[in-house]
Amino acid sequence: MVKHMLHGSGSLDRVFQALSDPTRRSIVERLRRGPASVGDLARPFELSLPAVMQHLQVLVDSGLVSTEKIGRVRTCRIEAAGLRLAEDWLGQQRTGWERRLDRLDESLRDEGDHATEGGQP
Repeated sequence: MVKHMLHGSGSLDRVFQALSDPTRRSIVERLRRGPASVGDLARPFELSLPAVMQHLQVLVDSGLVSTEKIGRVRTCRIEAAGLRLAEDWLGQQRTGWERRLDRLDESLRDEGDHATEGGQP
């Protein structure tokens, strides 16, 4: 059974909350290289398996990771849709700020041009 949840209005908050923890960010970075078992994901951390499972549950609930259990092995995969949600939001913010900075730059140039025309340096 594959577990994957990408919730409605609060999903962006859940994505950023999930990524706010360095352990969870490390897990996401590891999964970018490909699927991994829970045991493989737990190995680099000095955490108990239940603690790693709690981190994974936060990532699953946020839509960043999906898990699948086959036999006794639970395999985790990155979910691009969750990452895309954060990337899209950040891109919109960047675009808005770039537009504002472009307008400020134009305004400052216009003021500089008017000051030069008025005989000021």
